[in-house]
Amino acid sequence: MMGISRDGDVVTLELRREERRNALNTELCVQVREGLEEALDGGARAVVITGRGSSFCAGADLSGDVYAEGFLDSLGEMLRAIQEAPVPVIAAINGPAIGAGTQLALATDLRVVAPGARFAIPAARLGISVDRWTVRRLVALLGGGPARAVLLAAEPVDAHEAVDRGLANRIGDLVAAQSWAREIAELAPLSLHAMKLFLNDDGARDEPSPEQTAALAEAWLSEDAQEARRARTERRAPVFRGR
Repeated sequence: MMGISRDGDVVTLELRREERRNALNTELCVQVREGLEEALDGGARAVVITGRGSSFCAGADLSGDVYAEGFLDSLGEMLRAIQEAPVPVIAAINGPAIGAGTQLALATDLRVVAPGARFAIPAARLGISVDRWTVRRLVALLGGGPARAVLLAAEPVDAHEAVDRGLANRIGDLVAAQSWAREIAELAPLSLHAMKLFLNDDGARDEPSPEQTAALAEAWLSEDAQEARRARTERRAPVFRGR
């Protein structure tokens, strides 16, 4: 489900669920987190995360266990581990990064995007919501106005717009991302660790308010979320009623 390879001080983690377009389930989230921990324990000085095939990550596997208890915890633990890793983590975004795939990309420090890559968070089409960290992180990287369009209008961001607005750092493929990672791995590790701590001190990990927590739970447990699941199974457009 996930592959690990090493080239000197650079470790590459590759999502390998091509049949599901690398969609995340609990098992894959755990494997990514454990693969990252293994890389760090082995002295990696930079880590690259990518997807096998034509997709980076199609989001949460809606046909799997993502609505079950525990998935959101596993997803959050993976994202936090990536953000808090003491070395730079680079996403080589080889194709669409949708929903949780965008969250995975947001957790990394640098993003290299293939020309056909795109980002999207279609939570409002699914009757659910993303958390405070995702919103704050997206605003910090993409900008307030564009982030509102992504979240409130469910609009995608293509590779070139992502680079222009700062969500991605450069256009390139996995080889380009790995080459960049090798260059970064030669820099001073303690300097990089300190600057990561400063860069990530953006308030995104602050505790949400009780109202925000309640609103997130209300969306996930709503009849609208159940309607979206039924509509997807029945191959029709959902009809949301705000309850």
